[in-house]
Order: sequence, then C-alpha cells, then structure tokens
Amino acid sequence: MKILDRYILVTFLRTFVSIFIIFMFIFVLQGLWLYISELAGKDLDFITTLKFIFFYSPKLIPLVVPLTVLLSSIMVFGNFAENYEFAAMKSTGISLQRAMRSLSIFIVALGFACFFFANNVIPWGEYNFYNLRRNIAKVKPALAIAEGQFNDIGNINIKVDKKSGDRGQYLEKVIIHQKKSVKRGNYTVIVAENGELKSDEDSNILELELTNGNYYDELVSRDIRKFNKRKPHAQSQFKTYTINIDLGKLNSIDMDEKNTDDRFSMQDVSDLNYTIDSLFKEREKDYKTLSTSLYNRSTYANLKTDIKAENDSVYNTDLLDMFNTKSKIQILGLALNTANSTTQIIKTNKRTFDAKTGNRNRHILALHEKYALGFACVILFFVGAPLGALIRKGGIGLPMVIAILLFLTYHFIGIFLKNNAKSDALNPILATWLSTLIMLPLSVYLTYRATNDRGLINLDVITVPLKKLFTFKSKSQINEIKNVQSYSYYNKHSIEELIQVVKHQNEFDLDKKPKQIALQHLSDRGIQLVDMENQGLDIPINIKIAKTELKDYIDYSTTSLVTYSIGAITLILHFVFKNNKLPELAEIVKTLSFISFGIFILYVIVSTFYYTKFYTSIGQSKKRVNPLVILLGLPFYPFKYYFLKVKTKEDFHLSCLEEIK
Repeated sequence: MKILDRYILVTFLRTFVSIFIIFMFIFVLQGLWLYISELAGKDLDFITTLKFIFFYSPKLIPLVVPLTVLLSSIMVFGNFAENYEFAAMKSTGISLQRAMRSLSIFIVALGFACFFFANNVIPWGEYNFYNLRRNIAKVKPALAIAEGQFNDIGNINIKVDKKSGDRGQYLEKVIIHQKKSVKRGNYTVIVAENGELKSDEDSNILELELTNGNYYDELVSRDIRKFNKRKPHAQSQFKTYTINIDLGKLNSIDMDEKNTDDRFSMQDVSDLNYTIDSLFKEREKDYKTLSTSLYNRSTYANLKTDIKAENDSVYNTDLLDMFNTKSKIQILGLALNTANSTTQIIKTNKRTFDAKTGNRNRHILALHEKYALGFACVILFFVGAPLGALIRKGGIGLPMVIAILLFLTYHFIGIFLKNNAKSDALNPILATWLSTLIMLPLSVYLTYRATNDRGLINLDVITVPLKKLFTFKSKSQINEIKNVQSYSYYNKHSIEELIQVVKHQNEFDLDKKPKQIALQHLSDRGIQLVDMENQGLDIPINIKIAKTELKDYIDYSTTSLVTYSIGAITLILHFVFKNNKLPELAEIVKTLSFISFGIFILYVIVSTFYYTKFYTSIGQSKKRVNPLVILLGLPFYPFKYYFLKVKTKEDFHLSCLEEIK
C-alpha cells in the first residue's frame, strides 16, 4: 500500500470510528429511553442492564453504519478539498477515483462484513434480547410493576405504593383495574392491603396473591338505560385472592409493536428461505381448503347432473311461480342465508389471508434487508465522498446537516415502502431495494461532477441575473473613497508602490486619504491580507480574529439558509401531499420539515453568536442583534441573510482600511 493510500485510509478510519461510537451511543440512549418503563426502578442489577444493552445493540447496526459511512465520507473528502489536499493530488496527476481506491476496497469489505453481521450476529442478538426480557419477567416479577404508577400487564392495570423483598415480590396497598372483553372501561376494581408475586422459572404464569381486600364489579348490561339508572354491581370482601398472569402474552405486547412477527428477525438467510417457502406452500394449501369448503357448501355435488335438459315451449313464466307463497319465502330465505354465510366466510378468510400475507412479506423484507445493507454502505459512500469534494467543507457543521438530510430521505423512503409492502400494496423485494436504488443515480451523478471538477449544481444562470436585479448601489464610505479625485491617480501604481504608500502615508496629504485609497486598490486587485502581511504591512491581531469570525458567521448563516429552504420546500410538499390524500408521504415530509427548521434555528443562534463576536473584534460592539429582531426576522431569513452578508463584509473591509498600517 502506497503512502497516499495509507494516509487516506487512516484518516477515514479515524473519522469513521469516532462517528460510529458517537452515533452508537446516541441510538443506544434512544433505545434505553424506548424501554425506560421496563428498566427504571425495576431493581435490575448492573450485569443484567449491561446484557440488556449488549443484546439490544446489534439491531442498531443497519441504522448506524450507513449513516456513519455517509457522514465520514463527506467530512473526510470535504476536509481534503477545504485544505487544498485534493488540489495537490490533482497537480501530481492523481484523480478522485485514484484517491478513492483504497477506501473503495475498504467499503466493499465493510459491505460484506455488514451482510455477515446481519445474517449471524443480529439474529443472535434478537434471540437473546427477546429471551432476556422474558426471563427477567419470570425470575424478577417486580420488573413488570413500578411503584406509584399504574402498570398495564395482560388484562389488568395495577398500582402499588411500595415494594419490598429481595426480588420486590412483596407489595403494599395494591389497586387493580381488571379489563373485560365485553365492553371497554374499568368495571372491576380490586383493592388490597398487601400482595405477593410468585412464579417458577419453568412457568409462563405469574401468580399474584392478594390479602385483606375488597372486590367491586359493575354488572354490565346490554340495556344502557337500565344500567345508567340502577347501576347494578357486586361487592365482596376477601382475605386471600389469587390472580394468574400469562407472561407469554406480557412479552409479546410491546416488542417494537411487532406482536408475533418479531420472530423473523431471529432467523438467518437459510432459515428465512425455508420459512418463506413454507409460507408460500401454506398459502396454496389454505386456498385449496377454502375452495373445497365453498364447493361443498354449494351442494353442487348432490345435484343430478345426468338429467337431459329440455325446453318446455308451454311454460314461459318465472321458476318461483311454480311454488306457493310460503314455499317462495322459504326458498328465498334459504338462498339469502346461504349467500350471507358464504360472504362472511370469505371475509373472515380474507382477514386471515391478509395477516398471513403480511407475515410472509415481513420474512421476505427481513431476507432482502440483509443483502441491501451492504449495497447501501457502498452506494452511500459514493454519494458522500464526491459530495464532500464538491462542497469543499469539512468538520461537523454543513457536512452534518447534508448527511442527516440525505440519510433521513433515504431512511424515510425505505420506511414508507416497507410499510406498503407489509400490507401487500407493494412487492416486498422492490420495497427493500428501491430506496438504495434511488441513491444509485445520485452517486453516479455526484462522482461524475466531482471527477470533472464541476460544481454541485450550476446555478449561475439563475443567480447572476437575480444578483444584477437586486444589487443596490452602496452609499457607504467605500464609494466616498472611490469618489476622491486622486483615486484614479493610483491606477498606474504597482503593488509594491501601493504598499509603500501605506507604509509612508504621513508623507502624503492625509486629507486625500492616501492609505485608504492604496488599500482599496490592493483589494480591487485581489491582494489578500496574508499577501499584504508578507509585503511588510502590519495586520492587527483583532483584524485576523475578525476575519476568522466573519468566515464562520457566513458559513453558519449559509447553512441556516440551506436548512430554511429545505424546511420551507418540505412544508409546502406536506400540504400538497395532504390535499392529494397521501397521508404517509405528508407525514414523512412534515417530519423532514420539522427537523430542517430545528437545525435552522440552531444554526441561526450559532451564527448570531459569531456575528456578535465579529463586531466586538472590529470595535463595533453596539451593532449586536436584538433577540426580538432575530425572532421577527425568522420568516424573512433569506432577505436578512443577503443584507447582513453584504453589510458584514463591507464593515470588515472598512475596518481593514482604517487599521492596517
């Protein structure tokens, strides 16, 4: 491996590992928050909590790794472009593809590793995570009940004031609301002084034994008027009352809202292929069973079909007219009941078939997600690397915003398609791959633009006429300097002569502003502050600091403008999709809009901070922005952005003209 390849690979790996750890930590915290009701105040020991986190972590890899690849590639190649390292590479004949060669091999290897991880480690983690939760609920019954709040367990809602015992099995002041399948509501209330949780490790039944309590039950009646008027109920006292809770149901209630379909996540490729094949065969068998059942109900087999049909030229009336009225009623009633019964059977079987189809599609999605993960890493790398080279900006600011917006778009498209596939509205194979395939043309386009040293998007055709249209003539001190009669006299001076004018300004007529005019000419000729300092001019330290702060302010305000534009566009799309009765797309773009506006507000605050620091550095601290003005100006941020960008650059330029010596 050559030194250049090693340098690029090591730089990328450092960034990749750092970002991976940060994102993994964030998503693990989000997972803990998701299961906080099961972990907080449940007397879990430290080792059990670590196992909980450890078994939960593998399922985060399909979310964390693609996002890490995208952000790392944008940051690394953005840093290379910002620090002119790419320019140095290209000057020696090294193209972008050559610079990406070592990383491309690493990303392909990472894609294969992701497949093997998804095929082996994630099912293992899911299996252990599910069983750990089940075992915690059995061995530690107190896990299911927290003090001082109602806890939904099976068909009861239970609240206890205090728990005690080595496993939290002893309860004090127990209140239970027992649910009924007949009608929704709390019609049965049990209050007891004490209770004890009992269970065996080999049993799925949790036994709750209550002592010294009261049982109150409202007798639900179909006649609502009589029920509301009389309010019939039954009340009794007990010394001991036992309730059995099925822990198997407890564990299947909130497994990421999957109910029984969480089992597919515990299977590898071979198991999924076998299960999918079995589900297809089971569907064919169910169809045959239903068709046979409907055929037998029609009693067609009992008809005498060997009778030769002959037309009767005499009888031309309706067939029912052959029967009397009573027989007609019986025949029509029988036909109607048969039709209704058959319709009900078909509807019931349709619901069953839909559920089984959804379960089958979830297995297909799980199978192809294992393959799609590796391809997603490769394609997102070829999106991020050229994008970083094009935007020429490293660090956490703008690359973070772009990476998150791109990944959210990719992720929400995937969620939308997979949700449709679960309901069989879309082919599950297409739903798994489509979000990745959408990113493929983008990766090809960005790589082509970066290879040919073209900008991300050529907006000059639009922006140049707009700038000419909205550019106003400044009546500032710069125009006053240019309007001095001696200004044109310095046009013939060389750069060295202008430098000498600045150094020896006292030898000239100060009323004619020789230093300011000379510095303005140097600026018009594109001479930077670094070049002036190399020529012997004194650049004050506050001017150097102000230059850095001005650059930071413009960068953050530009990011604010980008996120504002994305938020506004997605908000408009939300109403468009909502009016066109596309609720899922409307929710997706609304979420993107809220995220964009949230990032926009954050960067407005940061840019305001640098705005204040900039004016403090150039000695104009009175020009701080009023918070009320910031708040009122948020809806009109593009106009504010353009105005303040021009104004800050002008004020910095005037400070340079005054303070450089």
